[in-house]
Amino acid sequence: MPKPLMPRRLRRINKAFTNRVQGVYAPYLPPLAVVVHKGRTSGREYRTPVTAFRSGGRLIVGLPYGADTDWVRNLLAEGHGGVERLGRVHRIGNPRVLSAADTGDLPAPARYAARRMDLLVADLDA
Repeated sequence: MPKPLMPRRLRRINKAFTNRVQGVYAPYLPPLAVVVHKGRTSGREYRTPVTAFRSGGRLIVGLPYGADTDWVRNLLAEGHGGVERLGRVHRIGNPRVLSAADTGDLPAPARYAARRMDLLVADLDA
């Protein structure tokens, strides 16, 4: 797996401050979105702003902080969640983390991004 692009220190700052502000406008302003997931141990619902793209029936999210962030681990553990994007709410399922070697069937921009960071790919439920 690639080394995370962002330092761990910045991840903590964004989680505490920036995410709260971005969470207000992220569901409406592309390419931002909000991933809705449940805590692994608490069962509490969390909302995490991300940069996300849609490709067919899939949602693709770059992971500049790495695949070991709480929201990614929560989503993988639950196996499903939700996403708010462009003012609409969708269910997502079958989340998986892909590295550059696993992105053969993704669009070119996603394959390019995967050279620098892992990607979370999830299926959008109809």
